[in-house]
Amino acid sequence: MCSTENSAELKRTSSDPALILELKTRRPPSLEGRAGCETWSVDFSPDGAWFAWSMGHGIVWVVAWPLDSEDSQKGEIDRGDKSFSCGEPVWGLTFGPRPPRSAARPARTPPKGNNSLLLATGLESGVIKIWNVLTGEAVFDLHGHEGVVRDLVFPQNGTLTLISSSRDKTLRIWDLAHKGKKVHVLSGHKDWISCCSVSSDCSMIASVGRFDRMVCLWSLRSYTFMRNLTGGTHKSLYLLSSCDFSPDGALLATAAFRGSSWWIDLWDPYTAEKLATLVDYFEDYGQNQISAIQFSPNGLHVAIVTDDRALRVWEPGKRGMVMQTKADRESNGLCCKYHPQGGVVATGTRDGHVRFWNAPRTVPCLRHLCRSILRDSVSTHQMEPLPLPKRILEYLTYRNIPDRLKTCYSSDEEDWEG
Repeated sequence: MCSTENSAELKRTSSDPALILELKTRRPPSLEGRAGCETWSVDFSPDGAWFAWSMGHGIVWVVAWPLDSEDSQKGEIDRGDKSFSCGEPVWGLTFGPRPPRSAARPARTPPKGNNSLLLATGLESGVIKIWNVLTGEAVFDLHGHEGVVRDLVFPQNGTLTLISSSRDKTLRIWDLAHKGKKVHVLSGHKDWISCCSVSSDCSMIASVGRFDRMVCLWSLRSYTFMRNLTGGTHKSLYLLSSCDFSPDGALLATAAFRGSSWWIDLWDPYTAEKLATLVDYFEDYGQNQISAIQFSPNGLHVAIVTDDRALRVWEPGKRGMVMQTKADRESNGLCCKYHPQGGVVATGTRDGHVRFWNAPRTVPCLRHLCRSILRDSVSTHQMEPLPLPKRILEYLTYRNIPDRLKTCYSSDEEDWEG
């Protein structure tokens, strides 16, 4: 069903030092480049021992991580890799359940009899199929969505709660412990929902609408709408593509693009304040799409997938990039996912391939660790009354980030600001 190329072709150090390896599908030439072959979603399991890849044409491949063993690449050892046939295009997938970050890291090989690792796959028809990763069997299906299931996420609290977002303009919260028979529907978007994310304390869900340009916050405790974040660009002709909470839940990043620019807004989800914007401009109109963003596990960086480069890594507050791959208009990136221990980012492409990249491994400073621990349990509203020096309070609430950052300059800047 799928194969890796030989190791000489996988190791791309001569063309781009950051590229670790690339997985390519083996499919008939007649299917190459045709609709349905895209890698819309990838994910690592919570313990980092498995990697799931939507490789196009309804097939999901789950492989043991890491992939860089020569014996395993040649198929000389049994890696336990699995292939799941979903029967229709797969647009979203996620492993679960996801234990709390404070919990001890699970063993690579679960104890005998523990078959709790699940994989949820969101299909074009609106069906969500739940798979048992360790047995390779389909467990049950979830029915209710009336459009493409674009994104799936398990909250980081160890429960069998699954959140899905769909082109039918709704989010659904499923209780898999009851096989999805208990479900809450969140309505409010006016068009397709591109992406959803859950805060680290599992109190909030964020969702972005691609065409309605809404950034919505929902309560995961009361299953109600909280607020719509506004205050970004006033331009009407733009699309929203992605969103992600920082690991401490104190920041929400959203990604958008229009004719000749893309940008990332950083929000305080508690106060609905827009804290900062990173913007990039292009000379060529229409070559600007930003497809996906994700915070690194330590919260220091944001991975960015755009049309012109396979991967960029940005440190919030900095004008330039910490790392970026070479300019490549053919990269056609669609998604990205950090390994749970950091250091590696996987990106999926429109031609159905997956690339793995070395990501910066930065040791967090003590003040960042203190902020992350504090903000994981203390909201902005609880922070503000504290008798702290202004500079410390600004740091703890991320208000020390410059509110306007550019990766480059162009004549389009005046038009963008309106």
